[in-house]
Amino acid sequence: MKSGSNVIRYVGIAEAADKVRHADRILVVGCSGGGKSTLSQKIARRFGLVYLSIDRDVLWLPGWVQRERGEQRRIIEKLILQDRWVMDGTNSSTFDIRVPRSDIVVWVRMPRLVNVWGILSRWMRHWGRTRPDMAPGCPEKMDWEFFQFVWTWEEKFRPRVLAGLEEHAGDRPVLVLKSRADMRELLDLVGAHA
Repeated sequence: MKSGSNVIRYVGIAEAADKVRHADRILVVGCSGGGKSTLSQKIARRFGLVYLSIDRDVLWLPGWVQRERGEQRRIIEKLILQDRWVMDGTNSSTFDIRVPRSDIVVWVRMPRLVNVWGILSRWMRHWGRTRPDMAPGCPEKMDWEFFQFVWTWEEKFRPRVLAGLEEHAGDRPVLVLKSRADMRELLDLVGAHA
């Protein structure tokens, strides 16, 4: 598989659904609140794939303490060696090892207000509790810094995602989901709507 082709091979929902049905390893990226975790968990359940969450399995320790970057990378290096998984998490600094190991990349690229609504509704739903896709000891919280992260994600982080995909995706298909309707269509096509 070639890497560094600088041309991203975008695919439509129907082609992506076919790829997802036959994929062993699926990478799901995008802004917080867009629905990455929900999508990933539904696909994992439907196809019997291991669900891996960067937030839960790599990034966070109890009390919202971040693991050291080198340790994060070592954990990811081990996780991606598994045969069959869906990995939910965007950190583009590890695209060099995660994207080439993936069969397909799904970029959940919802509009800003959808992402904001996603983080606010998640905060209200899980207030004071740790949600299932988060590390133990990290109860749901909302602060100005996180809100700004989501509000400015498209301007600050989209270019990093694009650059990382251009550099590392090679011939791998990349699906961009831009609405909840797109997400529902993909889930319906792969029979993972439940």
